Amino acid sequence: MNRKEFLQSGIYTATGITLLPNLLFAQNKMEPPPQLKADLVKEFVGAGHNNLPRVKELLLDNPNLIYSRYDWGKGDFEEAIEGAGHVGDKDIANYLIEQGARVNLFVLTMLGKTELVKPVLEAYPKLVFAKGAHGFTLLHHAKRGGEEALALLDYLEQKGLKDTQLKIK
Repeated sequence: MNRKEFLQSGIYTATGITLLPNLLFAQNKMEPPPQLKADLVKEFVGAGHNNLPRVKELLLDNPNLIYSRYDWGKGDFEEAIEGAGHVGDKDIANYLIEQGARVNLFVLTMLGKTELVKPVLEAYPKLVFAKGAHGFTLLHHAKRGGEEALALLDYLEQKGLKDTQLKIK
């Protein structure tokens, strides 16, 4: 490579390095998609409590509803899977998990997933007293889980959890 070729390649490289971030950021400056309507999210979260056919129908038309949360006020946010969790609807919870919903300790507790819940609570003991949607505790969810959640029910009571619902401030 002669001096002229060396200088040209250096200029091209420097130009490319300078322009690359602008090109990448330009792609990210696209308009964000419109937000989901609050009434639609509210309907989906409501259906998550007890209406599997409606959950399926709404999810078919709006797949990203699976990630949505409704704001009931004062920091009380709820996803459809959390509604299924605190009413004990395992069919809806499992369906939503199969569709890619984000699970949490409350739903896993209701489903009786002791092998998943206990290690987390051992690693983070204060989570035993955490509040889920509407202030429902892990104890509430364990009670809603029936036979499958009995081991977690006993575990939570041994850890000192007595309340099934705590006030959301």
